[in-house]
Amino acid sequence: MAGAAKEHQKKKKLYIKTWGCQMNVYDSKRMADVLRPMGYEAVDEPDNADMMVLNTCHIREKATEKVFSELGRLRKHKDRRTEEGKETLMAVAGCVAQAEGDVITDRAPYVDLVFGPQTYHELPQMVNGVTGELDGQRAINTDFPVESKFDFLPQEETEASGPSAFLSVQEGCDKFCTFCVVPYTRGAEFSRPVEQIIVEAKALVKAGAKEIQLLGQNVNAYHGEGSNGKEWGLGALIKELACRVDGLERIRYTTSHPRDMDDELIQAHGDVPQLMPFLHLPVQSGSDSILKAMNRRHKADLYRRIIDQLREARPDIALSSDFIVGFPGETEDDHKATLDLIDYVRYAFVYSFKYSARPGTPAATMSDQVLEAIKDRRLQELQAMVNQHQREFNQATVGQVFPVLFEREGRDETQIHGRSPYMQSVHVQGNQRLIGEIVPVKVTTAYANSVSGEIVQFELEKTRAAE
Repeated sequence: MAGAAKEHQKKKKLYIKTWGCQMNVYDSKRMADVLRPMGYEAVDEPDNADMMVLNTCHIREKATEKVFSELGRLRKHKDRRTEEGKETLMAVAGCVAQAEGDVITDRAPYVDLVFGPQTYHELPQMVNGVTGELDGQRAINTDFPVESKFDFLPQEETEASGPSAFLSVQEGCDKFCTFCVVPYTRGAEFSRPVEQIIVEAKALVKAGAKEIQLLGQNVNAYHGEGSNGKEWGLGALIKELACRVDGLERIRYTTSHPRDMDDELIQAHGDVPQLMPFLHLPVQSGSDSILKAMNRRHKADLYRRIIDQLREARPDIALSSDFIVGFPGETEDDHKATLDLIDYVRYAFVYSFKYSARPGTPAATMSDQVLEAIKDRRLQELQAMVNQHQREFNQATVGQVFPVLFEREGRDETQIHGRSPYMQSVHVQGNQRLIGEIVPVKVTTAYANSVSGEIVQFELEKTRAAE
């Protein structure tokens, strides 16, 4: 026992490479939290790592092949350590592991652990199994446990995690869009209790976070147990966080589904000062026929009405979205309907992609697949429009003063980088001691994807005097 305790105290290097959404970033951090009591400390490079984890995403095209390419690169580190008489565990986690665990074990026998996103709270047992009584056997865990992983995770580490922190409040998806693998890799929708979220939020703020981004595959489908024992929606949760978490100055949430934008959440954008005037609300298409084929279960006019309601509640709100171009069966009229919706909303930012089939999804076997050349042309047309809108949005902020949360240094030690309330990237010449602070900045120049400005010293001194 004494030897085992001593081994647990020995410092070991943990390398995690993360692909995909903010939820995966959050998951990677919690994996590090789970493994820390076993002596693992996170490092930025795989050299001499005692454990290497690929936390994978299945959304993007050729996701599985990218994983195997990275595994091949990391295997060199594992083989070199083996030649030196040292052990390195190699693991594949996340959505690719969940969806294609059998493929990974067949093609990469040197991988020691394969586990899905719902099981990383069981990592210590998996590691002990591989290195202990089951030495030499791989750990494969792609189940959907009955219990919630959040009930078994250690309390959020109190070490500084930056001025903007992620907090997972909801996971899974019940929507079953025909192009998406998330319901199959993340499972059914689950929402954490409000009190559990409040505790974690307070720990994050205590560690230095001024902004918390609430995460979920369909975060506005949140329906957790509230402080009064009843089911609460996301709007109620946001109001509770704003009231009870001292020092929490900014709240954001992502990613949302139009069908879950209820009146309480929309009104929260007008009522809660800490809730930033920015919303990412994916619509995917402006064509009702394509939305039906996607199984989105809403129409374009409903989306327009939601946008109108949001702007009534918060007139200065900035919006972003996702669009899939060239979905099976998409016609020129469908494409035009999407452009019309984009022109109506005039987004501050858009993520746009050509449709690509995901194995196991209904859309992958649909007829009327769109030719690549047509997808390319339509994507270029869409992006030309959204880029113009984005430039116009950024240009409209020139001359205005915004509170900017500075998150990191910029291109050199004289520049710092932050985010405006509207999620714009903001660059200024400033002292790095301002990183972690919210500082008034006057926007002086607009670019395609960012703005630059100058710190308003008078406003900064007035703010500090008030504090």
